[in-house]
Amino acid sequence: MNRRLFIRTSSLAGVALTTLSLDAAATATGPVASVNPTSPAADSFELQEATIAELQEMMRSGKHSARSLTKLYLKRIEDIDQKGPRLNSVIELNPDALAIADTLDKERKAGKLRGPLHGIPVLIKDNIDTGDQMQTTAGSLALAGHKAKQDAFIVKKLREAGAVLLGKTNLSEWANFRSTRSTSGWSSRGGQTKNPYILDRTPSGSSAGSGAAASASLCAVAIGTETDGSIVSPASCSGLVGVKPTVGLLSRSGIIPISATQDTAGPMARTVRDAALLLGALTGVDPADAATQASTGKAQSDYTRFLDAGALKGKRLGVEKSHLKGASEGIALLQQALELLKAQGATVVEVEVDKQVDELGDAEYDVLLYEFKDGVNKYLAGAGAGVKNLQEVIDFNTRNKPKAMPFFQQETLERSQKLEGLSAPKYQEAVRKSRDGGRKILDTVLRDNKLDAIIAITTSPARCIDLINGDGGGGPGFSSPAAVAGYPHITVPMGLAHGLPVGLSFVGGAYGEGPLLGLAYAYEQASKKRVAPQFQGPFVG
Repeated sequence: MNRRLFIRTSSLAGVALTTLSLDAAATATGPVASVNPTSPAADSFELQEATIAELQEMMRSGKHSARSLTKLYLKRIEDIDQKGPRLNSVIELNPDALAIADTLDKERKAGKLRGPLHGIPVLIKDNIDTGDQMQTTAGSLALAGHKAKQDAFIVKKLREAGAVLLGKTNLSEWANFRSTRSTSGWSSRGGQTKNPYILDRTPSGSSAGSGAAASASLCAVAIGTETDGSIVSPASCSGLVGVKPTVGLLSRSGIIPISATQDTAGPMARTVRDAALLLGALTGVDPADAATQASTGKAQSDYTRFLDAGALKGKRLGVEKSHLKGASEGIALLQQALELLKAQGATVVEVEVDKQVDELGDAEYDVLLYEFKDGVNKYLAGAGAGVKNLQEVIDFNTRNKPKAMPFFQQETLERSQKLEGLSAPKYQEAVRKSRDGGRKILDTVLRDNKLDAIIAITTSPARCIDLINGDGGGGPGFSSPAAVAGYPHITVPMGLAHGLPVGLSFVGGAYGEGPLLGLAYAYEQASKKRVAPQFQGPFVG
């Protein structure tokens, strides 16, 4: 398998092969999805689609407290995630959630408010450490029972901001870096997460649980992590706003790693404003993550100041030209988006980015293979897990194959284990070619075309979950350019194709999150394309 294809469609972007394609399912009147008999046609959940501002007003007015909001979301998880459609997006609930909410309610009653996240229930991905009763496993049975000694830096920031940690979300095991035939949203510990729009469709990887949960209103907002596509792809497939920040804007300490060069956490939310609020709460220089030093003077504590409904006026956007042709169901949505962007005062020109990034070849995959072994060994050496290094993870999976590897193997782990350390010349050359080459490509395209951002289809509509064959190709996607460069990438709902969401990507230069959020917000406000999921059954002719 071509390693660039693996990165885009299997390891991290995660659109699965379909056993019945959308085209094949189409009839003269078009395909339809059967209604799930366990869910109402119109969702009556009291907090359905509630924004952070709306939740704050509920608490300010006395209609709700942090405790009552937390109880409502916990009941929602029981009804939607554990019963009913059984999304299977939450891998573990926080037994301390109500106690946290009670403390925050006492603070509110005493006149102490920590900020816009005070009392707001949040879900986080199960590769992020919490120094509490919850496990941190990356979805792997090899790490089952592991409880971190302390919070990850971004979790400390969440607690300081007054968020209520509801629990942790399922993910593609090892953030989808275990096998070239893996299935997005499946882990040996958590099982398979479903797409809340059409239940047999992939939620995409690897922040599958965070995407499905936030979309289905199982929480106010969620946190995912990305190496290449793992925030923006599931956000696109679940009709969310996803923010993949500049590498170094948010600390990675206390997060089970893949790549020090490309890893970052980021917000997943139903609105741009909520994503901006969460992003600002997570920033900060962390002595344990040297990459955050570069964010000094560039990070913002409040990104909502960039949100302007008129932000597109006078802006110049470059659209990825390869996304303007082909058979993808997302192309018609992109064409509609382009007309709206122009109507809002933006100038749109065609640019070519994907082809240039493709020419970087296997360098990105090589970087990930080398850095995964180094990062995981360092993480496990300081953790209290039953396995202490990558080789012990491989050995555990081999001994427990029926449970740990029932559908696909671990050849990616094994290949990483065989590599030398980060002093290897091949690794050094791969970093120069991938990261430095990716930055040069984006910087040049942005500069030479005088662009404020590059836009594209985030990823095609979700394909069918296929545990036997794993993830495969499925049309255009745009995660890799920003991923290899370590630059910011924001996706916003662009509409539905056959009932499945498709996102519009905004990519910009390093630490350009603020202006990008402004553009994304202006598009969101003009388009209003977010549609709540209805937990539909499979397509029928």
